Amino acid sequence: MNKQLPNADAPVWLDDTTACIDELAWLTAMSTDPASVPHAIEVVHEIPVYDGNGVRDLTQQGSSSVRNIKALQEEWVRVLLEGAGVIVIRQAIDDIDMLDEVTDVLQQILNDEMQSHPVADHFAAAGSNSRIWNAHEKLCVRSPELFARYNANDVLSLVCRAWLGPAYQITAQVNVVHPGGCAQTCHRDYHLGFQDSKLLREYPAHVHTLSPVLTLQGAIAHTDVPIVSGPTQLLPFSQKLLTGYIDVADEQVREHFLKHYVQLPLSKGDMLFFNPALFHAAGDNNTAEVHRFVNLLQVGSAYGRTLEFLDRARMSIALYPLLQSMMANGDITHRGLVQAVDACAEGYPFPANIDLEPPLNGLAPASQQQLMLKGLEEGWTLDVFADRVRAQQRLKRSY
Repeated sequence: MNKQLPNADAPVWLDDTTACIDELAWLTAMSTDPASVPHAIEVVHEIPVYDGNGVRDLTQQGSSSVRNIKALQEEWVRVLLEGAGVIVIRQAIDDIDMLDEVTDVLQQILNDEMQSHPVADHFAAAGSNSRIWNAHEKLCVRSPELFARYNANDVLSLVCRAWLGPAYQITAQVNVVHPGGCAQTCHRDYHLGFQDSKLLREYPAHVHTLSPVLTLQGAIAHTDVPIVSGPTQLLPFSQKLLTGYIDVADEQVREHFLKHYVQLPLSKGDMLFFNPALFHAAGDNNTAEVHRFVNLLQVGSAYGRTLEFLDRARMSIALYPLLQSMMANGDITHRGLVQAVDACAEGYPFPANIDLEPPLNGLAPASQQQLMLKGLEEGWTLDVFADRVRAQQRLKRSY
């Protein structure tokens, strides 16, 4: 009996330096069969569009609600995973007065921050836009009542639970693209979308398939977003390209994106959700008066956590002098040093306070591991290293 493992020929490492442009072209030529999305009110540019009022109605249908909601959630998951990779829900927020109140509070926060420390985007030129990092927490602290009313939303909850299951964690970053603001570059998003191409090749292929199901990308329109103001540029079906996290930086791939992306206008209160592996970019704001105000959501799976909480700053400070001594005595190789640091210090720079921790490479701040290795290589004393690692920890909770 042949007991060969399934998918024995599937790649484990994505180390081909040639972008899979032909595969991307084949994938993005696919179409959405309206029969596969029976709950959608229309399909526009292959993207299923839903009615928020219809979604809310499903939650009011008594004993049949659970069955009907599950059917809708199954449809959304199939679209996000194997279909176009993106959905739009019209009138996802129906209380526009409340939404305007939230917008006013967020604008106040933005005004306060712009006076002290202007911030910009990962993927756009300085001056094109304004950001509120960690807008979710800041709104909650500034106006708990509005936070509760804003997030008490059936549509948001059902989409998050469909893709991530229960116990998800919402983060949000307000992005205001000003008149004349230039488009972002084509990209994928968090997690692997925030890593550089060299590091991406060190993650095996199955991690490239895992990353998209750990987060959900969303956007809530706080203003009307006509096409001329530059709603998100989307490349349907591109999330299906296995090598996409690496290929998205290739010039041929970016040219393909620019030729084939689509955009859907949004009205105030609409929501957009997409697979974080979908190739996308905020568009050019070609208006003279529209400040495109969108609250971007990055919703995380409960499973992006370790089993135990470790005080890795404490561990790093304890280990540091020993590693210094071993280096001085020739008792450890450089590879062994890196391995010891890997086992001790925090290697992932997120979650981060991006207000205060500037990205090291344009995408992410320095990690605790990078800080520790730098100290060892540059010969910092224990006191200097301890001060810097504690300062780094304080930044994560300071405003």
